[in-house]
Order: sequence, then structure tokens, then C-alpha cells
Amino acid sequence: MHSLLHNHSFLFVTGGVRSGKSSFAERLAEKIALETGGQLHYLATGVPSDPEMAARIEKHQQDRAASKHCWRTVERSIQIGEIVDYFDENDIILMDCITTLLNNELFSTEQTWDEAFLRHIKEELVTGVIKLKNRAKSVIAVSNEVLYEPLISSELVFTYGKLLGQIHQRLVKEADQAFLIEAGLQLEMKGIKQ
Repeated sequence: MHSLLHNHSFLFVTGGVRSGKSSFAERLAEKIALETGGQLHYLATGVPSDPEMAARIEKHQQDRAASKHCWRTVERSIQIGEIVDYFDENDIILMDCITTLLNNELFSTEQTWDEAFLRHIKEELVTGVIKLKNRAKSVIAVSNEVLYEPLISSELVFTYGKLLGQIHQRLVKEADQAFLIEAGLQLEMKGIKQ
């Protein structure tokens, strides 16, 4: 892993469900905090909508509490760009996760999923991440690779998968580094910009 001492670095971490991506992202954030003296923030996008999600949120909270580092948790399930003023140039933000944020944005209203709405959601989400990146010392965004599976079960699933893929492409383009995590192993897909 390269040194990430420059301000406004952006890292993208993706992988399958239970691949170890969140643990990897937490270790990465802690490494940056040690190198820079920055304050760690966990930007939680999940809401405990069912028992499984509540258990996953609790596990992430316990992992951070057991860490020797001091994490501040910020909960925001939609419109992350609106909280940019909460952070400053000394902050390291771990956002977990893009997939949940997209779900929340899509289902927070009764809006029809037409092209204009989907384009708005995509732009708002990507712009929000970029605003955070331009404000903080470092942002690490975690997402799920849901595109490994065929997306033919319904039009809704296909539309969601297509939109998530477009968001991933935009975020990887913006990223200084991008990692794919599988079975706890990391593959660096994109390195530090020269």
C-alpha cells in the first residue's frame, strides 16, 4: 500500500458480501490516521430495517469500539453532500456503504424510477462523495459488488444493478486508489495518481 499523506485522497473499496471489505477499509483508515494524526469518522449509511441489518450495524459498532483508535460515528442515510460542513481537512472519513446509500436514496420517496430520477440520484450520490473528498483529508468509500450475479430476475433489479455499476465507474475514476476484496484478500485495481 502506498503512502496516503496528501490531503483530499479518495479510496474506493468494493467486494462481495462478507468478503472482508469493511474490515480492510477500517484498517486502511486507521493506517492513514496513524500516518497523518487525522481524526477518524465512520459515516454510517445503514438503517436497522430488519434483524440482519441491525446485527450487521451492531457488529461494525463493536469492531470500532474494540479498536485502539477513537472513531466518531456520523449517521446519514441519504443526501450525504448536505453534511460536508461537519468535517474539516484533518478528518479521515470511512463511508460504509455506497450500496446502502443508493438503496436509501431510491426508496426514500415514492418517485417513479424514470431516467430523470435515476440520473438525479446518481449525480447527487457521486457529487456528495466528491464534496466530502474535497473537504476531508481522506475519504474511503466502501461498496458491494452485486454485479457478479445475473441481473435478470426483474426490471427493478436490472435497473438497480446498472445504476450501481455506473456509480462505481464514476467513483473509481475519481479515486486515487481502488481495491477489490475477495475472501479477505485485496487486489489493488487502481494505484495512486502520479
